[in-house]
Amino acid sequence: MSVCLKGGRLIDPVNGRDEVADLLIYDGRIAGGSAQGPRRVIDVSGLVICPGLIDLRARVREPGAEHKATLASETAAALAGGVTTFCCPPDTSPPIDTAASAQWLNDRARALGGARVIPLGALTRELGGTTLADMAALMRAGCGGVSNGPRAIKDTRVLRHALEYAAGLGITVFLQPEDPWLAHQGVVHEGEVATRLGLAGIPATAETIALARDLMLIEQTGVRAHVMGLSAARSLPLLREAQARGVPVTADTAAHQLHLIDEDIGFFDTHCHVRPPLRAAADRAALREAVRDGTLSVICSDHQPHEPDAKRVVFSDSEPGISAFETLLPLTLRLAADGILPVTAALHRITAGPAAVLGLSNQGLAAGAVADLCVFDPDEEWTPSAQTWTSRGLNTPFLGQTLRGRVVMTLIGGEIRHQSRALPGSPQT
Repeated sequence: MSVCLKGGRLIDPVNGRDEVADLLIYDGRIAGGSAQGPRRVIDVSGLVICPGLIDLRARVREPGAEHKATLASETAAALAGGVTTFCCPPDTSPPIDTAASAQWLNDRARALGGARVIPLGALTRELGGTTLADMAALMRAGCGGVSNGPRAIKDTRVLRHALEYAAGLGITVFLQPEDPWLAHQGVVHEGEVATRLGLAGIPATAETIALARDLMLIEQTGVRAHVMGLSAARSLPLLREAQARGVPVTADTAAHQLHLIDEDIGFFDTHCHVRPPLRAAADRAALREAVRDGTLSVICSDHQPHEPDAKRVVFSDSEPGISAFETLLPLTLRLAADGILPVTAALHRITAGPAAVLGLSNQGLAAGAVADLCVFDPDEEWTPSAQTWTSRGLNTPFLGQTLRGRVVMTLIGGEIRHQSRALPGSPQT
């Protein structure tokens, strides 16, 4: 059966398309002007249809931390957020450092039939930073790249050899720059807020020093690299200068870094405990400009669900991270509403941008493209709460705030996998 999504606003960041038109789906792909067989017509007038969101960094807590969340709960949360594909970092327990562990995650995700999951394999065995993992086997098992996650490789010689090995195999390396000595025991940005609250700070130089080292090694080895989770204004000139020289590096920031600053911690709000930390207003402004001009080509959720007790402790003992699948789209749309960049460019940062990093063949909404789609209401206002939330983790600083823009329907391969309300002609009608 073919499906016609009728009367929606099609926004295709890949092909620069923004128009009201019908979208026809046949055999799991976007069709041209006609398709064979019976046709179900779903009226999506007033809604936006865009390619499914792709998230480069999201933790599902399985295996090893199922008391926080599971692959089943978090793939459902991804679909509720319009995310059709996401990357799972290797810092699970046990870590994704063997082909068997990567294959297990792939098989488990396929069996659930939710969002597509792309594991990132470990750069070093057990993420220990000393012995290289078998990257070739990890890639054969379906990994989309390799990373050491948030665990720093302290030995620069080991990091160089890892990048050389990955370069020889044509593997993308995902790096999260943080100097472990400068960041030691820090929990917030080093500044006035840290001083006022008496909390240990993480200076911006913890990021910039590590980034400078990484960029020089990326250039030396020629490896294709993606830098994850930038937070500091001083990091951005380093990145721009490397990109201008042709160094093969892309980078992202988390959506919450584009809206929150360290002052939002208020009186020890542990929901604002993240890593890297929320920084100053000047850093947020610089990150927004870098997203606008494309220096940061990707916005990710950095989804990290926690059980309530992980946040119901003193700030310095709380676990960092935000449950963020379901706020990725509205926070990105807020950038357009604030005039930071046009809505097509904003959607590019959460669709085509991450697809390019992963080397996915993404034809947007063109005929022949796989029908992984997000259908959302750009005007619907909603409030994150226990009643409106899908993820097992309710640890978000946006709890109780009014957000604008909500996913109505998510399709994987042309099949509706999530639907928040009935539409004329839809199966829920």
